[in-house]
Amino acid sequence: MGIENQLHWALDVAFDEDHCRVRTGNAAGNLSVVRQMALNLLSRDTTRQVGIKAKRKRAGWDGDYSQKILAG
Repeated sequence: MGIENQLHWALDVAFDEDHCRVRTGNAAGNLSVVRQMALNLLSRDTTRQVGIKAKRKRAGWDGDYSQKILAG
């Protein structure tokens, strides 16, 4: 139960998941999978000791960092 709560907290803080209004068809499930994949990729990056939200923002602004995250 603790792991599930930590995952939900990380997704809510970094991706504001609780405020997502997508509910039709498979969209909510698909977005959930994409968010979890992004969280895992960002969590694996140890080059900077900042939060997931900051890493996500940097990946959005810096194409080289984005490629580094996606390359693993």
